[in-house]
Amino acid sequence: MSFLNKNFKEEKIVFTKLTKFWIIFLIACVMLVGVFSLGAFAADTKLVYMTAGDVNMLALGQHVIGPQFSEKYPDVSVMTVHTGPGNAGSRLIFEKILADKDKKEGDIDVVMIHQIFLKWAMEEDLLLDYAKGIDTWQYITSPFAKNTLGVDVEGYCMPMFHSQAVVAFNPKYVPNPPKTYEEIVKWAEENPGKFGYNGIKGGMSGVAFTCGWIYWKTGKYEKYAVTGPFDEAEIATWDEPIKELKEFNKNVTLTGGNVATLDALNRGEIWMGPVWVDMFLSWMAEGKLDPATRILLPEPGMPGQPMYFVIPKNAPHPEEAKNFVEMVTSPAVQAEEIVKRFNWYPGIDGSYVKDFVSKETFDVIYQDVTPAMLAEFGLAFPLGDYFDAILEAVE
Repeated sequence: MSFLNKNFKEEKIVFTKLTKFWIIFLIACVMLVGVFSLGAFAADTKLVYMTAGDVNMLALGQHVIGPQFSEKYPDVSVMTVHTGPGNAGSRLIFEKILADKDKKEGDIDVVMIHQIFLKWAMEEDLLLDYAKGIDTWQYITSPFAKNTLGVDVEGYCMPMFHSQAVVAFNPKYVPNPPKTYEEIVKWAEENPGKFGYNGIKGGMSGVAFTCGWIYWKTGKYEKYAVTGPFDEAEIATWDEPIKELKEFNKNVTLTGGNVATLDALNRGEIWMGPVWVDMFLSWMAEGKLDPATRILLPEPGMPGQPMYFVIPKNAPHPEEAKNFVEMVTSPAVQAEEIVKRFNWYPGIDGSYVKDFVSKETFDVIYQDVTPAMLAEFGLAFPLGDYFDAILEAVE
């Protein structure tokens, strides 16, 4: 028994060693096959696209424009990196590009950012002057592509889309809607509680209406939003406009947020109120609003905000990055993805998307607020210091 046991143990050891050898050998083979397969099929270039914004911006990169670009340029893959909503998301991108400033090549090829990013980046000389060299620059008419928050940005950015604050109204109750801030004030006095908005705390549509009020009352839009510089003495001049705004608020319904304004409008609790165009159109498409509901952009205007493509000065693949921006800002892609899919106003002049969408779609987007109206009355939010000061003064 001991002899048999000894042989059995020795054979078991040999078998175990052989088994381990073949397992390791097979794993190595599989890994080698995988490596060679990836080498055969992987794209030659990986374009790193970093985007701020809400989760819809991540979805846009991962599932829409990234795959479309790789289909058009099979040797390039797109990796989308998402940093989060609001100015905080843009700040993370800025800090990354700033950290890579002294490198011959950074890690990021192309980014999508908010307005405030441009002020930070231009001060640090981080961006490539590329926009005038791509084919789709010819479609850009937005003043935000030239100057934003008081900073000259012409050539360094391309707007991808524009989100605009407007006033929505139900023509069943408002057959002759007011067209100006002055007329809105009079209408609210005659129809107490039927104009609703979220003030300055419940959402940015209310903030946009408030900033538009200050522009209207002071006539200083250019100084506050375009040229600057910040002058603390201006704050004292807002006392009367803010007093009048508080009087106006006595005749309105203060809602709990952007969504709450739309919801109150849908239920007929209010008949008019400021909203974001993309949210309005999405609700309309989903059947959440009375289909008769319309929008207008009151004179002398209300703020909106674009998001921009920029390319770091030391981007590792600048030519591919330019091609990426050029594709997404082409009339066809702007029409299909920006207008039809996401209900934004295009970053390019809206007249250029007309041939790429149905008349019905174009009319839905522009039936009330035309490209010409946007160019004239689509305003910017105030420069950072003025913006903070206005909100503090109103509060």
